[in-house]
Amino acid sequence: MMKKYVLILVLTFTGLQLWAQTGLKKGDDAPVFSATDNAGKAVDLKALLKAHQSVLLFFYRGEWCPYCNKHIAQLQDSLQLLIAKGVYVIAVTPETKQGIDKTIRKTHASFSIVQDKGYFIMKSYKVNYVLDDATVAKYKGFGLDLNVSNGNTDHVLPVPATYLINPSGKIAFVHFNKDYTRRASVSDMMRAL
Repeated sequence: MMKKYVLILVLTFTGLQLWAQTGLKKGDDAPVFSATDNAGKAVDLKALLKAHQSVLLFFYRGEWCPYCNKHIAQLQDSLQLLIAKGVYVIAVTPETKQGIDKTIRKTHASFSIVQDKGYFIMKSYKVNYVLDDATVAKYKGFGLDLNVSNGNTDHVLPVPATYLINPSGKIAFVHFNKDYTRRASVSDMMRAL
């Protein structure tokens, strides 16, 4: 228990680059992207916006993050409500396919999850940041090896932001908080629809 508490405290102080990120704002054009999700399905934002009322795009850090897992589980629990409103849900993460599989086992997520290998989506939405070496070492001391989790040595994570994108490609709702413990509520998202 103490180890988990210390990990949470360490994760709170994750390098200065995090504080430089601003994310996109309500009313901005949503950067378009094409990717392949965890099920091997093509995920193309332009096509999805033509086929659905809205796209809910959110970023998460990894299966090792209890706040991410809780948020994903809440979205999964409300998925039918979102689908009924014409929303297509996409999660974006830097973690490997193995990590995504663990996330799905933990949260029962059935929506699209995209591994952002080159951080193209994270960068276009201005949510990416690089952890400093001291924080990476601290994470490793608590049993979290980001090299394994993300399958590289870049140490890039996203601010766990949420964007609701309307059919015209504009961002209609934003939750961008550098405090990774704070997440968008489903009720806030539903009010924005």
